[in-house]
Amino acid sequence: MIRVDDALAAVLERVHPSAPVHVPLLEAVGLALTEEVLSDVDSPPHDKAMVDGYAMIAADLQEPHADLVVLEEITAGVVPTQTVRRGTATRIMTGAPIPNGADVVVMVEHTQFLESSGGQPTVRVSDQLNAGANIMRQGTAMRRGEQVLASGHVIRPIDIGVLGEVGTSAVPVHPQPAVAILATGNELVSVDKTPGPGQIRNSNGPMLAAQVARAGGRPRELGIARDEQDELARMVSEGLQAQVLLLSGGVSAGLLDLVPGVLASLGVEQVFHKVHLKPGKPLWFGTLRSEGGDKLVFGLPGNPVSSLVCFELFVRPALARLGGREADRSRCAALLAADHDLRGDRPTYYPARLTQTDGVAQAKPLNWKGSADLRTLADANCLICYPAGNHQFHAGDPVELLML
Repeated sequence: MIRVDDALAAVLERVHPSAPVHVPLLEAVGLALTEEVLSDVDSPPHDKAMVDGYAMIAADLQEPHADLVVLEEITAGVVPTQTVRRGTATRIMTGAPIPNGADVVVMVEHTQFLESSGGQPTVRVSDQLNAGANIMRQGTAMRRGEQVLASGHVIRPIDIGVLGEVGTSAVPVHPQPAVAILATGNELVSVDKTPGPGQIRNSNGPMLAAQVARAGGRPRELGIARDEQDELARMVSEGLQAQVLLLSGGVSAGLLDLVPGVLASLGVEQVFHKVHLKPGKPLWFGTLRSEGGDKLVFGLPGNPVSSLVCFELFVRPALARLGGREADRSRCAALLAADHDLRGDRPTYYPARLTQTDGVAQAKPLNWKGSADLRTLADANCLICYPAGNHQFHAGDPVELLML
């Protein structure tokens, strides 16, 4: 049996980021850049007004108020045609280019529009500002040729705005890994069926698909394979068309646990089988050589909590690396919120609820009944990582958590 850290290392050793592709701008959120992005423009492209008001010369603002002749009105997208000189001003809107000669913008709230007797519009200004006030200079945010996003950066919604500003309509990224999901077992029926005697609904398939999507993969459920050699081989062969195949069930030591043998017959090479952890001991992992890079195959235990835990520990980091992202295991520390006795010869990942009380992180173990108890896990937001052995833990003891 292999240790958890050694198993993860064995998985990641065989995972390499997917080959780069270009995707449309709006499809790039959550994906990692494969090259740096440079700006093709200055931003802003010109000195621009930061407020609605009047552009003028700061030297005209030395007195308590000044009456200035209004030359023209400039809105965003319009280019000024007149130069501002002493005694004059230009009406200007937020974002519009600053006219030549002007070195300050006074907010419209600090002005009064007047009509002179000669019919020439004027504005009375009652604000004293220094040169540069309410003006954003050309290239303040970024310069042409400047790096705006680094290679490896995971794109967020705000980055979509930046990419749009610099004209990147097709974004170079590592694509979402394609993940096939196959549940196995004669006892399984689809979630829309009422189970008969000895049957249960296939909860693992939808759960794993949701985990894949949240981990940045592109899931495809293949349905349910019966514990029959030919059917299992046919459906596994279909799943091996994806970059990653997740099998649920059929990897333990029962009479109908046929998955390892079927995988071997299809050329999938076993890397390890069985991990020193609870729940999730029967985990199987192997690879299939292909021209486009090794395909990853995870044989997850059939018990739902075991399946979920193995996904979080091993599959999620693999999907992150395929997508060119850091394999974040979401570990943190907390204090135990209640006494808890635990017995076992393997490290245990135990469902718990993390809360903050007066700024102190506390994890409360839940009343979990074992690896088939998915209901209790729905109340959990973390797993306490208990060491192997028989231990009596006390409230206030420090514990390590794996966040869900």
